[in-house]
Amino acid sequence: MEIRIAGTINDSVVDGDGYRFTVFTQGCPHHCPGCHNPKTWPEDGGYFLDTEEILMAIRANPLLSGITFSGGEPFLQPVPLTHLAREVKALGLDVWSYTGYTLDELCDMHDPDVDALLDELDVLVDGPFILAERDLTLRFRGSRNQRVIDMKATRERGEIVLKYND
Repeated sequence: MEIRIAGTINDSVVDGDGYRFTVFTQGCPHHCPGCHNPKTWPEDGGYFLDTEEILMAIRANPLLSGITFSGGEPFLQPVPLTHLAREVKALGLDVWSYTGYTLDELCDMHDPDVDALLDELDVLVDGPFILAERDLTLRFRGSRNQRVIDMKATRERGEIVLKYND
């Protein structure tokens, strides 16, 4: 299954807990001022990569704790990311995703493909980057409006549960 990406990082320590494989998806409708990845905005940019190639790289690295979907906007490509998430979870690794949407906005889409991806996530970092709320002391997020949501606990409790409250 193909996915359009801007690139990958095989060994990130800034895109979630532990040692992570990060996939930067291509295409973003948010165009947040101050974005650290504006090259990912054009939906026709980047390149196509087969998800099996990503999985081969993940399987080859025994140090990984999980995968992180970043962007661009991952939720523009929920089908291949859901496939990747399921395969990665079968390896015993966790799945994080960043998004410029809020969790409520994603749920309000009532899109079964978006819902399927949400169901596979362990952690969701939601909300657009807002330059006026930028804070370099925050864990795994760039601005104060963004939330690091523990998705498993959120599904279990039926209310949003934050992973970090810094």
